Amino acid sequence: MKALLRLAAIMRKEVRQLLRDRLTIGMIIGIPMIQLALFGYAINTDVRHLRAAVADEARSHLARQFVADLEASQVIDLVAAVANPQELMESIRAGRIAVGVHVHPDFDRRVIDGREAAVQLLVDGTDPTILQVANQLTAMTARFDTQPVRPAVRQIEVRNFYNPERRSAVAIVPGLTGVILTMTMVLFTAVAIVRERERGNLELLIATPVATGELMVGKIVPYVIIGLIQLSLVLLVADLLFRVPLIGNLGDVYLAALVFIVANLSLGLTISTFVQTQFQAMQMAFFVFLPSILLSGFMFPFDGMPRLAQQIAEVLPLTHFVRLIRGIMLRGASLAELSAELVALGVFAAVTLTLAMLRFRKRLD
Repeated sequence: MKALLRLAAIMRKEVRQLLRDRLTIGMIIGIPMIQLALFGYAINTDVRHLRAAVADEARSHLARQFVADLEASQVIDLVAAVANPQELMESIRAGRIAVGVHVHPDFDRRVIDGREAAVQLLVDGTDPTILQVANQLTAMTARFDTQPVRPAVRQIEVRNFYNPERRSAVAIVPGLTGVILTMTMVLFTAVAIVRERERGNLELLIATPVATGELMVGKIVPYVIIGLIQLSLVLLVADLLFRVPLIGNLGDVYLAALVFIVANLSLGLTISTFVQTQFQAMQMAFFVFLPSILLSGFMFPFDGMPRLAQQIAEVLPLTHFVRLIRGIMLRGASLAELSAELVALGVFAAVTLTLAMLRFRKRLD
């Protein structure tokens, strides 16, 4: 009986302590609800609304009907019309589109003859989920056989670029690089300031003539070096173990990773200014990890997500780094072609670092 009373006292003490910790209570209730609503609404394994461009070299009535039917399927959204297949390839390499539709100049003859492919789909193979679009569009054109008002488009030739063997490691490993850096960099710095407070080292920092900006930069620089070492190890393993190609410039990879690492470290520092304990810092870091992994395009097709989910994903650094690393490593794109993603990372790093500096006070609360 006495043991039960002691157990009840401990339980009451623990409940009261939890109730006083508003951040923890908010996470206990808020995290499951937010993640359930967000991911249940946003995650969609069906490939829909992929950005596409068309190069219609036939310019016939039948070709226009076919292109209109493709867009009506909602599998692709035509965002541009170009003159030739070369421009389609340039758009895919730069990440502006995921699918290119090339209508051959003699489209009508090929449709009537039925022995040659009348349409060529150029597919970005760096995202394995995009390859599903070929089967969906091919199945859709098979319905034309039941329409007597016009001949059937019997063949669609699918050209899978940048991953012709369709190896999942080629698409997953570059994106996984960003996931690893996100998990380690955010977590390291999320507990940085809190650890100083819990160990009593913050009192020593108060007595030193160090400005807030100098302290923040001093906290970040060692982890930048660690992040670049991690990147080097991942690239080495990707080459030796998974045979992931590096088509683009290695220097571009390191420059993009450098900006991405600084963005994540700045985010971690910002988190550390909102929490009081290392446990809370880890909780907040986890709150960032899951949306980053699921909404960034690393696991699920970005274009298939609802507009609201895409807008949230655009705020996350991993979204831009996945586009950068896949574009440079697998498609051979340059940083100039992917400059919008690099600028987005730079702006995020500047904003979060400024916020962390404004919130931090070199004193004990």
